[in-house]
Order: sequence, then structure tokens, then C-alpha cells
Amino acid sequence: MKRHPFEPARLISGVTALTLGTGYGLDALGVWDAPGPWLLLALPAGLLLSGLTAAVWATFRRHRTDRTDRTEEAPTTQHP
Repeated sequence: MKRHPFEPARLISGVTALTLGTGYGLDALGVWDAPGPWLLLALPAGLLLSGLTAAVWATFRRHRTDRTDRTEEAPTTQHP
């Protein structure tokens, strides 16, 4: 099976969606009285956090790849 790269932004988006779905579901069942504005604000906040995480993760991967490329291109000295 092919391994997939870890993407923390997708993890945050998924947790946000699950939290909102659970909140609205509990509110519909009458188990929890969800404050409407908080649930509405949770979606943009989760997406903003996911976007920031994606930007930071992309920068981290880019710099890590650049560092790896530099070490591979470094001249090697062979001892006689």
C-alpha cells in the first residue's frame, strides 16, 4: 500500500467539520443548547487555522527539501 504524506491542515479541517457536525447534531437532538453565533464562527476560524497551518507546513517542507538538496550536492572528497 502506498504511503500518504501527513497533512496537518487536512487534519484540522476534519476536526473542525466533526466538531461542527457534532454540535449541530446535539443541538438538533435537544441534548445541548448550542449558541448559534459560536458555531457559525467556528467554521471560518477552523478554516483560517487550517490555511495558516498549510502555509507553515509548506514552508517547513520547502526548507527541509532545500537543506536535503544542498547536502546531497556537496562535493565529496575521496581519500586515497
